[in-house]
Amino acid sequence: MSVPVYPMTRATGCPFDPPPQLRDLQGEAPLVKVQVLGRTAWMVTRYADQRKLLADPRLSSDVGKPGYPNSVARPVQSDEDTGIGFILMDDPEHSRLRRMVTAPFMIKRVEAMRPQVQEIVDNLIDDMLAGPKPVDLVTAFALPVPSLVICRLLGVPYEDHDFFQQNSKTLIRTSASIEERTEARNNIGRYLNELMGAKLANPEDDLLSGLAERVKAGELTRRDAAGIGVLLLIAGHETTANMIALGTLALLEHPDQLAVLRESEDPKLVAGAVEELLRYLNITHNGRRRAVLEDIEFAGEVLKAGDGVIFPNDLGNRDADAFPDPDRLDVSRDARHHIAFGFGVHQCLGQPLARMELQVVYGTLYRRIPALRRAVGLDEIPFKHDGAVYGVYSLPVTW
Repeated sequence: MSVPVYPMTRATGCPFDPPPQLRDLQGEAPLVKVQVLGRTAWMVTRYADQRKLLADPRLSSDVGKPGYPNSVARPVQSDEDTGIGFILMDDPEHSRLRRMVTAPFMIKRVEAMRPQVQEIVDNLIDDMLAGPKPVDLVTAFALPVPSLVICRLLGVPYEDHDFFQQNSKTLIRTSASIEERTEARNNIGRYLNELMGAKLANPEDDLLSGLAERVKAGELTRRDAAGIGVLLLIAGHETTANMIALGTLALLEHPDQLAVLRESEDPKLVAGAVEELLRYLNITHNGRRRAVLEDIEFAGEVLKAGDGVIFPNDLGNRDADAFPDPDRLDVSRDARHHIAFGFGVHQCLGQPLARMELQVVYGTLYRRIPALRRAVGLDEIPFKHDGAVYGVYSLPVTW
């Protein structure tokens, strides 16, 4: 029996659903073997099992561990490479570094930013309404919203957005060559390192300046501080931007659900719709990756030390045992237990900020532009089948 190659194509069929062959594997067994870059790894197919194993300390997030199932060749290490923070580290170092930036992402602090985010969203919608039609929702709205927010939070000049957006796109594009991705990673690392130098010299009231203070106190190296900045800058705009555009497209393709969201002024319904869209869309389509540190008996199999493990959250969030009728978009569903943000100690740090931004966007855009619609056919929209973060490259809309 041949071992299937992961990830699997989404170039055909419904652009919002996992590939049919992936769903077939889910029906076969809770653990199946797949090929990743010519090596065999385990794939965990079901929701409950993913949660259990993602919380297991015997699995490592460190890409340097034997068996870690990289989806693409890693960028070449260089003196300019700051890395991408603590996301690919294990405890205790992971927790030590993560705690340094936890406070700005706590719910109370994030909620205090809601009026600023609302102003950003309203201003961008004003600009769209005053401009020509059709308009690309990605460049006019979906990218600027989270980019402006994360720049304000970190203390990154927004006028540099073209630079960091372009380099981050290259870094997460799986079809990019190793040379292109290495150059992009070095570019962003150099940029954040220089910015950290500016914060060390002239601190301001922002997150990067807070990290600079820890560098001065000897708690953190400048290189590590810049690496955390790279992580937060990339994750802080790429994922949310794709959720805004792809979520809008999904709602336009489900007009009954869009009507429910557009016509409601209940913030709880809007918040619930955000959770359902996060579950339904799952913009991270390369699965979370781990390496096995010691033998684990699980679901009738033995995960051996040095094995790789993949957790396709798009498959876990379409598990009928956890979400009845999982392929149906239902904004009234209680989907808060989804794993779009992961699970365990590596659960996404920025999820309160992402949720708040999406609540403001989904609760505002469709009410202010009630006639919003696609300006081109669905088959003319370029989907990011070559990206570690799924979405659309452009979304022409009109009203």
